[in-house]
Amino acid sequence: MIRGIERRAIFRSDKDRDDFLNRLDSLLPESETVCYAWTFLSNHAHFLLRSGPKGIAALMRRLLTGYAVSFNLRHHRHGQLFQNRYRSILCEEDPYLLELVRYIHLNPLRAKVVADLRELGSYPYSGHSALMGKSVRAWQEIEYVLGCFGKRVSAARRGYLAYVEAGVSQGRRDDLVGGGLIRSLGGWGEVRRERGKARDRIKGDERILGGSDFVTQMLAEADEQFELRYRLKRMGYDLKKVAGRVADLYHMDAGEIMSKGRRRERVEARSLLCYWAVSELGMGITDVARVLGMTPSAVGYAVGRGKSTAEEKGYSLLK
Repeated sequence: MIRGIERRAIFRSDKDRDDFLNRLDSLLPESETVCYAWTFLSNHAHFLLRSGPKGIAALMRRLLTGYAVSFNLRHHRHGQLFQNRYRSILCEEDPYLLELVRYIHLNPLRAKVVADLRELGSYPYSGHSALMGKSVRAWQEIEYVLGCFGKRVSAARRGYLAYVEAGVSQGRRDDLVGGGLIRSLGGWGEVRRERGKARDRIKGDERILGGSDFVTQMLAEADEQFELRYRLKRMGYDLKKVAGRVADLYHMDAGEIMSKGRRRERVEARSLLCYWAVSELGMGITDVARVLGMTPSAVGYAVGRGKSTAEEKGYSLLK
């Protein structure tokens, strides 16, 4: 979910919307990100994505930064366009995929941007029109969603439309904007009652939408990453020590890696340094950029390259 700062418009015209769509057209396939649902309103937008192998952070940074620069130039304005960072919620697929597709695609109707379902079917700035065959978006995953409603496209579209129509009366769904079981069960009162019935502890988290087991699994994976970061810090790892580890692998001087240079081996080593600094040490991209004399976007690209290098060559920060 992205919102304009102070709830101001992030799309003032169709030219703005088309600019954003053109960026999605190139960035989603490039990042191997799958989009199941999306919609644009004047001051915010929603997306349902399956992230690619490198996650969505770099994708969203490039998407929003590039669009903001273009928007500011086009409208002769300066300053921040979006309200802080985009908001993301990790969702469990089985119980929520279709619910979220429907909820997101009904946004223009709830906001009265369109008058009815028929008009929604032709609204070009929502993934619903692509599912109904009224527009073509190469980067939107149509077959997977329609496949949930039937094998033949025509029958699947009828089933999907009936499903969407059944959701019109539901209005705003707070249980579909995060909160794990806390919101999904109807608030803390319901969670407490369910905990009283359940033998196992029910887990909820504001950043995750899913059942107790799913939430627990995701938090455990996150805890492992945090534990690694704390362990590295206890062992005295900082950017300089990481640079030393990279220098050993590439038989270079650490200072050479920290300085600018276009030689292929140095670029590769520097990318690995950026990847480990951001992903394993937990340093912010802006902080890494400042120390290395790079732009944040350049560090973002380097993190992706460094991850690929580490995986391909089997490099690990800890010996």
